Amino acid sequence: MKNYKWIVVGMLWFVCFFNYADRQAIFSVFPLLQKEMGLSDVQLGFVGASFMYVYALAGPIAGIIGDRFNRKFLIISGLIFWSLITVLTAFSTKYSHLVMVRALEGFGEAFYFPASMALISDYHGPETKSRAMGIHQSSVYAGTIAGGAVSGYMGQHFGWRSSFVLFGSLGVVLGFILILALKEAPRSRSVPVEPDAHSMIDLRKPGLWSDILEILRNPMVRILIAVFVGANFVASIFLSWMPTFLYRKFSMSLSMAGLSGTAYQQIASIIGVVVGGILADRLVRRYLGGRMMAQALGLFGGVIFIFLTGWTLSVPVLIIAMAGFGFFKDLRRQYLGVSR
Repeated sequence: MKNYKWIVVGMLWFVCFFNYADRQAIFSVFPLLQKEMGLSDVQLGFVGASFMYVYALAGPIAGIIGDRFNRKFLIISGLIFWSLITVLTAFSTKYSHLVMVRALEGFGEAFYFPASMALISDYHGPETKSRAMGIHQSSVYAGTIAGGAVSGYMGQHFGWRSSFVLFGSLGVVLGFILILALKEAPRSRSVPVEPDAHSMIDLRKPGLWSDILEILRNPMVRILIAVFVGANFVASIFLSWMPTFLYRKFSMSLSMAGLSGTAYQQIASIIGVVVGGILADRLVRRYLGGRMMAQALGLFGGVIFIFLTGWTLSVPVLIIAMAGFGFFKDLRRQYLGVSR
């Protein structure tokens, strides 16, 4: 089929949508979890952090496995696994259950992005790859907004468990549809697609660790790691706690807090990605460190608005602050081209 490569992007768009909706949903119902289970803010924080701890640790392993195994299998099995875990979240009755299911969800979701990016790259050549990845990237914002808004609304009207059953069930249905609809693409390089005895991961292989050490010897790599750890530390706190912050400080309903805590930031982020790319391309033609200048502008600009978000008592100013933070936060996403 001539246009199948775009159908693949569409299918993966929905997988990525649930990837982000499922992870965001819990933050909109923090007040309900706290009330029902008697959790402290520290415990709620660890519920959110347990996802990211496992997600971060599993990321490099997921990338290695994605280079050796069938990407379709990894995408669909990951989707069904984390969707079932999302449904299982609704059956949690105490703190330890929440920590466990969030950690398992982080593990399942970690396998999606390495496999999906590789699959899109093999379906799309240089002439359409950027468009394909840009369309796919839009699902990140849509999923984050939907996860926060739908979870807040359903939590307010039907109880906090309802959104997890909804999102998880739809994800499982999508997974079974993709078993029939999604096809593995030929790899652009001669790498075995199906797992066999030669494709097993051997962490004792000298080349693996020498490659990692070689990468870390580059001072720019270490600087970028430090910068993005710090930036994403703030961004994660913002997404995790903003719905609860709005619920407590501005007495918003759960549904309004869930929507407001994600929508303004994410919509502004879309604009920030586009503007950041244009700005970085123009700066790099005039200055050697042009892309780094655009990243620095995004980081320093975001500081002003994150401070304003916590300081203001005015709802209009709050909206401007959240949108400003989202814009500058994603102004730096042009880092993907920093080496050019």
